[in-house]
Order: sequence, then structure tokens, then C-alpha cells
Amino acid sequence: MMNSDLHVTLGDWASLEKDAHAIRYEVFVVEQKIPAELEWDIKDAECLHAVAYDAQHQALGTGRLLPDGHIGRMAVRQSARGQGVGAAILQALMEQARVRGYTDVKLNAQTSAEAFYERNGFIREGDVFEEAGIPHLHMQHQFPSEP
Repeated sequence: MMNSDLHVTLGDWASLEKDAHAIRYEVFVVEQKIPAELEWDIKDAECLHAVAYDAQHQALGTGRLLPDGHIGRMAVRQSARGQGVGAAILQALMEQARVRGYTDVKLNAQTSAEAFYERNGFIREGDVFEEAGIPHLHMQHQFPSEP
């Protein structure tokens, strides 16, 4: 169920780093115990970032769109899961990819999130692989072609 008080802000790393970094640290480094040195990369500076906020302007979730059309670093704070935050971020990033002319978007999903991405139109590609000690799989969403 979508929270009507939710809004997604899009921007570069310089403008959204504070909130995106805090969420990613909380979810990936603290909760999932991914080593911090694996979480941060130089690609952040090249990406379009999304941060979802509630009515009190509390940052709830984040994700990024890489220049090659991959979506990554999707993270939602534990207290905000199941409220449409991840879907709102994903849809915002997918729309940006479509507007930028991509015919599809791809991502590496943790296997525990496969059903979430399937509900959002993604299809699994290939076998499970390990990334940062966590099982992942490649997924893709093909945009409908324009008439």
C-alpha cells in the first residue's frame, strides 16, 4: 500500500549524499553486515540518486540509477518496509531511465528481494551468484516499445 505522504526526491550525490549515505550505512553495513569498504564506490558521483521522504521529511529509503541503465543500492530502513517506499523509489528511477531513452533497466537483486522486483515487472536472468557474501541474481525490466 502506497503512503500518500511519501515523496521521492531525485538528484546528484552532492545534494542527496547525507540522507542516502545514512540509509545505506544503516541497511547494508549495520543490518546486513556488508563491509563498509564494499558499500562505497566512485560510481556514486556519476549516478542519479533517489531518496524517499515522509511528511516529516524523514529519509526512509534510497536507490541510484547508473549511467548504463543499471539500478542499484536500493535500501529501505527497516521501520519503513512494506509501506510502498521501495516501490516508489524503484518506479521513480525506472521512469528516469525510460525518459533518458533506455529500452530496459537491469539490477542485481538480493535473492530475498526477488519477489519485490517481480511485482515491479522485473524478470530473473541467469543463476544465483554471490556479491558481498549475499546471494544475488540478475534481473531485467524491458520497457514497452513506443507505438
